[in-house]
Amino acid sequence: MPHLTFAVLGSLQLLAGVSAQTWCNKHYMASQPVVPPGGNFPVAAASKDPLLAFRCAAAMKPYLAEDIGTPAGVLIDSPVVYSEISGAQPIDLLSGPLSSAGELDVTVSLNGKTLVNALVPLNASAYELSFSLDGITPQMTPYNLSCEATYAASSSSPQTYSASAALSVLPNPTNSSVTKMDLRTGALLAKPATGLGGEYEPIFPIGFYTTFDGYLSTNLSAVDTLKEQGFTIIHIVPTFDNMTAFEMVLDRMQEVGLYLMYDMRFTYMNNTSVMEQVNSIKYRPNLLLWYTGDEPDGTSDPLNATSIAYDLIYSLDGYHPVSLVLNCQDYEWASYTAGTDIVMQDVYMIGNNVTWSNEWNTTCTPDYGDCGCDNCFSIAAGDSAAVPPNSTYYGSTVPANSGVGSYFDISDRVASFKNRLEVMGWERTKAVWTVPQAFGSAESVVLVTFLYLLLLTSFVRYWMRTPTGEEWVVQSIMGINHGALGVVPWVDPNPDYIKMAASGFALSLPKLTPFFFNAASVRSNYLVGGVDIATWAADTETLVLATNTDYVTSKVTWKDIGLHGGGVEAVYTSGSVENTGSSFTLGSVASAAFVVRS
Repeated sequence: MPHLTFAVLGSLQLLAGVSAQTWCNKHYMASQPVVPPGGNFPVAAASKDPLLAFRCAAAMKPYLAEDIGTPAGVLIDSPVVYSEISGAQPIDLLSGPLSSAGELDVTVSLNGKTLVNALVPLNASAYELSFSLDGITPQMTPYNLSCEATYAASSSSPQTYSASAALSVLPNPTNSSVTKMDLRTGALLAKPATGLGGEYEPIFPIGFYTTFDGYLSTNLSAVDTLKEQGFTIIHIVPTFDNMTAFEMVLDRMQEVGLYLMYDMRFTYMNNTSVMEQVNSIKYRPNLLLWYTGDEPDGTSDPLNATSIAYDLIYSLDGYHPVSLVLNCQDYEWASYTAGTDIVMQDVYMIGNNVTWSNEWNTTCTPDYGDCGCDNCFSIAAGDSAAVPPNSTYYGSTVPANSGVGSYFDISDRVASFKNRLEVMGWERTKAVWTVPQAFGSAESVVLVTFLYLLLLTSFVRYWMRTPTGEEWVVQSIMGINHGALGVVPWVDPNPDYIKMAASGFALSLPKLTPFFFNAASVRSNYLVGGVDIATWAADTETLVLATNTDYVTSKVTWKDIGLHGGGVEAVYTSGSVENTGSSFTLGSVASAAFVVRS
């Protein structure tokens, strides 16, 4: 199948595996011993006494010279926790409920000058304090904000806490675009990709990793089609052998208003190449963000490689965020994530055996093996409703460790990434995106490419089938429901039914993103049987985004998710969906979005 050939050509996973004979630092060949990979994210120690994890962050990254004269903001987080996460310090609280335990007296200063002083509640999240940028000279290097908090409500002497934050105030760009990160929501803000002017608007990035050579390079009309289908970005996969065609594609993307996610996967550890590429591309009006490491944890790239690239890119540009994707469930996550603004996950669990490697004929465990879905779990024993039709991995009943992949591996991966950001103190400054699977094959695919001047050939037999359109939607919603703020599927070209399903979802997003990117909205999560649900409540409206992970019809009552169901509008459906007034019903792997008005 040609689309999977493109997918493999765009990935370093197999090449690195053939060369290093490890993936996620785990041996996977039958001839190799079991050696624990190490690199696990440390579990924060529990505390029997309360701790205050006082944190601050600029509300926007970057501010520009043109923003001077309008209010800026700093976000204060003051969670009271019982685990030793980054920066958490003991706090002697007043007895009684936390809501009546007093406030923090917070002062934010720059170079000894107070910018703002205010009282902030305990357990606040993204509590915004306004200040003026007047007198702050724009420069390419960030300033360092000092945030100090005093808690004096208890009978003991005042307790003090400190944190710091980067404040980026850049000169106005003369001939390039700017992508801002709204740290209140994690949204990217950009002016229209056409470069013809306009206001900054939140962008929900949705668009495929897209093959250049042999696809976009010879099919310029594909750009127009992707725009018509509702996608907002194109992530062009290198290599770019025909630079004339490449420039034509970028020009056409700008003309139709599509943003560029620029990929340096093969060269991000080559400083000279990174400098050349950044200096060539950074002036593009439709550049949204950079992309460096493609599964660097899988290939065990040097632990500081992503940070070196990140610092270099910011020294050359500074106006666009940096992204990467991690494939491993838990291998040196903090080291690789340190070098990015946006960390993506790519759990591929459809059509492969997640506990026994079709490729290497070995088992897969936390210490050994490569099943194409690192440390993924099978569906629960006996859960026949979660088994795709025509699955061959089980008999009359579903055993434990059946190998049938679970959609909850996607939500668990996104949620674990979000949790780790909180543990590290990065929850404001970094965002999580998701990479749904849009490929698969019942046939082996030959990969032929050069690595270290050697011709290597490998055969891929991980994924035995391609997801259906409805399954593609389930993957995407499982990521979004648990905090992903972008959807970048691997890979295009892909079957028409996947593209149609993805287009339908993309075209519905303008009705959904006002809830995702509303700093005042509150997200809540529910699981009703096999239906994963998230709600975003804002003022008198609540967005309900639901997806059925089962292959049988499932029913959810509005009462199950704390709503009465009155004034319901279906703003998106995938598969068989019915709203009966007191409940809604989702057919096999069906999905829906409703706006419920109170």
